[in-house]
Amino acid sequence: MTGALDGLAAIVSGGASGIGAAITRRLLGEGARVAVLDLDPSTATPEAAVLRADVADRADVEAAVRAAAERFGGLDIVVTSAGIGAQGDIAANDDDEWARVLSVNVTGVARTVAAALPWLRRSPAAAVCTVSSIAATAGLPQRALYSASKGAVSALTRAMAADHLREGVRVNAVNPGTADTPWVGRLLASADDPAAERAALEARQPHGRLVDPDEVAAAVVYLVSPAAGSTTGAVIEVDGGMASLRLRPHP
Repeated sequence: MTGALDGLAAIVSGGASGIGAAITRRLLGEGARVAVLDLDPSTATPEAAVLRADVADRADVEAAVRAAAERFGGLDIVVTSAGIGAQGDIAANDDDEWARVLSVNVTGVARTVAAALPWLRRSPAAAVCTVSSIAATAGLPQRALYSASKGAVSALTRAMAADHLREGVRVNAVNPGTADTPWVGRLLASADDPAAERAALEARQPHGRLVDPDEVAAAVVYLVSPAAGSTTGAVIEVDGGMASLRLRPHP
């Protein structure tokens, strides 16, 4: 798909690290102009326009999106990959933590897309891609709050797709499995036995390894490209088959 996004203007929230950074690099490689919106943009690729933005602050998001649109002369693509993790069962996190995670992972998506809508409505190739998770569809242990937030992202994606299709704005999602990102690296480092924990995470994905962030980025590029013009309200699962395959154990 080299050059599939030539001339298009994109913003990527959370685009300075992990899956967001892989998405940013892939969009740039396909010819898009990209602005990274991140709370800590210090690690963002220098080829992108870099804007500090806290997706938990509506005024901050609106200012950053406006700056990106003015820099590029419009916006065609929005990718919402900003997010934070949470561990524990339903009793593990207090109300403040619930509010913090939902504000970033769910309302942060709404803030970013809402801020971009005036420009997306004027684009002939408008596309939004949210980053949800396998946690939205599979019951994972010790991920109650995180799973709730990603389930909400999936529902929000479908609602936005219905609301804005006739305005020419397509909205889709990717659902990554457990990916080899700095956040997962920190989780592994904090485990009593990091090697055993990594092996367990790899084993629960049918293809037997962690997902590469570049694999998620490739799916995002397809969903936001004009080649996917008839795809909206859809989810691409990039999870090694975790959502739908039930392989027999190795003998």
